[in-house]
Amino acid sequence: MTDDPVERTPDADVVETERERPVSSEPKASASESAAKREASATESNVQAADGDYVSAPEHFINRELSFLEFNQRVLDLAQDESIPILDRLRFLTISSTNLDEFFEIRVAGHKQWAAVDPGKVSFDGLTPAEILHEISGRAHGFVTEQYRVLNEVMLPALGEAGIRRIHRREMTRTQRKWCTDYFEEKVLPVLTPVGLDPAHPFPKIINKSLNFVVGIEGKDAFGRGSGIAVVHVPRCLPRVIVLPRDQVAEGTDAYILLSAIIRANIGALFPGMTPTGCYQFRVTRDSDLWVDEEDVTDLLDALKGELPGRRYGNAVRLEVDRRCTAEMARFLLRKFDLGDEDLYQVGGPVNLHRLEAVCQLFHRPDLKYRRSFPGMPKTFLREADIFEVLDRRDVLLHHPFQSFAPVVEMIRQAAVDPDVLAIKQTLYRTDPGSVMVEALVDAARSGKEVTAVVELRARFDEAANIKLANALQEAGAQVVYGVVGYKTHAKMLMVLRREGEAIRRYAHLGTGNYHPKTVEAYTDLGLMTSDPDLCEDVHKVFLQLTGLGEARELKRLLQSPFTLVDSLLASIEAEAEAARRGEKARIIAKMNSLSNRDVIEALYRASQAGVEIDLIVRGICCLRPGLPGVSDNIRVRSILGRYLEHTRVFYFWAGGEERTYGASADWMSRNLFRRVETAFPIEDVKIRKRVIDEVLENYLADNCQAWLLEADGSYTPPAALADDVERHSAQETLAAKWASMKGPVVEGRASSRG
Repeated sequence: MTDDPVERTPDADVVETERERPVSSEPKASASESAAKREASATESNVQAADGDYVSAPEHFINRELSFLEFNQRVLDLAQDESIPILDRLRFLTISSTNLDEFFEIRVAGHKQWAAVDPGKVSFDGLTPAEILHEISGRAHGFVTEQYRVLNEVMLPALGEAGIRRIHRREMTRTQRKWCTDYFEEKVLPVLTPVGLDPAHPFPKIINKSLNFVVGIEGKDAFGRGSGIAVVHVPRCLPRVIVLPRDQVAEGTDAYILLSAIIRANIGALFPGMTPTGCYQFRVTRDSDLWVDEEDVTDLLDALKGELPGRRYGNAVRLEVDRRCTAEMARFLLRKFDLGDEDLYQVGGPVNLHRLEAVCQLFHRPDLKYRRSFPGMPKTFLREADIFEVLDRRDVLLHHPFQSFAPVVEMIRQAAVDPDVLAIKQTLYRTDPGSVMVEALVDAARSGKEVTAVVELRARFDEAANIKLANALQEAGAQVVYGVVGYKTHAKMLMVLRREGEAIRRYAHLGTGNYHPKTVEAYTDLGLMTSDPDLCEDVHKVFLQLTGLGEARELKRLLQSPFTLVDSLLASIEAEAEAARRGEKARIIAKMNSLSNRDVIEALYRASQAGVEIDLIVRGICCLRPGLPGVSDNIRVRSILGRYLEHTRVFYFWAGGEERTYGASADWMSRNLFRRVETAFPIEDVKIRKRVIDEVLENYLADNCQAWLLEADGSYTPPAALADDVERHSAQETLAAKWASMKGPVVEGRASSRG
């Protein structure tokens, strides 16, 4: 509602997936020996509970993959929520499909590799790869059945009642059939290339997740070839959803037909003089993980360019077919893709549900969507246009999408034309190469500023876009680097260096989300704009690490992975536990996308045993079991899903009343803590910290409309229907109303209140 809406695009990657390969991809020289040792301990095969350490027992952990499937079920539940406009419900259905695709492409593919090369490997929840795959298969098959039930029994009837009808092939009128035949002959037939299978025409290579048809044929062709099987690949240039013209539908009704229905209705035209005996759509999902040995390549960009085409033809991991497909034909396809019966998914509709997202775009029906929202602008920027003048006096917190992202873009635009600005540095993990943010960087580079962009080429499924981005920035004169070999750069940082008198002043933006023009409208995130000398100095040091060489530099305020972040988190958790053991107040609240690191979970268990009150707001994957007697009695976990994808990462520790609060780019996952460059920035301004606690933590803990509660068995209890005397509280709606009514915040912090 990805990563996870996912961390990748506003309408897909609700949860970002990543996997470890059987062949290690770790760099030869570790960036941090202590971090490497801890990660090795956390991912050790055949993990056994430590002697006397009850919290380490495998049954105290939820399997990561099964937790993801529970998350995706919550996304699908939104498609059935009648309080949500119908077109947005359809969007949630398509998101659940995209999430499942990426799950198979990365996670399932990875477990299949592990099952082949190391079948005895045991995850810390006690399951082997084969056991994990068995559990995934059972749950995924049930999930897919539920998806198509929701589509056929809930979604399509509701859309029809709203005036948007899907026309089935069997329902077409004579004039509609004529229109579809004409459409097929003019726009579809010319680009189709059927392949009749025989010794001269082997089974074709099938592109990952592409639409295809397998067709049974009877009769003789022009060369005397007899009955057999043909495969028809449908190019991606053809739209999958076709709107019928007004003269083909009833007045006051919008209607569409799927491309697959048009092709099936006219399949005989591809085989003149022969008789199709069966025509079934199918789609194969392939291993889509890219593998580049970064130690052995001289240019990462060129290496990734060479690997991208191979993503379309990785090993098959799943086969989807029309449920009307015969058992014989299904077995034929399974053999061709070297798959087993457990990999077959028979579906009652289009094999790619995500394609139905086009329905949300093709019909202009604002009455069937969420009301358009307009983010507020901080009052300080309405009163004063000079970004640097404002930041010279105070820090400013931006809470997206409830507040505008425009000040961040304006920061670069003003820097581009300011004669006193010397340099701009920025990390770019996911963004749009044509976005206003990139345009501002290009303008700055062309105006002669020293622009340095750390572009993460390995951002999954955005590799091609980031290669294009890197090339555009280089052509404009920017210095582009790709981070650190073996460690993805996931930190969100922007820094401007400005000459002020005899000194050079630094200004920075630190965020929890990407510099992407679409995700800032769809994801909840925090951004801190500051000129605080210590924070800016730390940002400067991190950029030096990313672009240069040398030992890890000591940072004053920022926490950074793979160096200090995990140690600081564990120390903060243990400090709360020690306070509780002394009978003092102890409290932990954390909001994140995913929680799966074993060390952190065990530390939270021990803190719970000591009496620390712990509330976790985890949108997606959570491997911790709350409410286990004697283990996690004091831990509560909730997942918030709604209109906006909850992406904000905030960590809070009571710390004897100091209320240490951090915004972060990192989740509590091993990949974030050990294999990425991440930052967590302290919120020390008293007014801003109170706002973060109120808006991002307490506000979400009070949500009784969109909060799913995690149970000890790994299931989630959905939001309950509210009694008439119970006040409704939606965290997202509360924030939207707050900033819309206030027209921007009035609580920017003062330099004098920095702790």
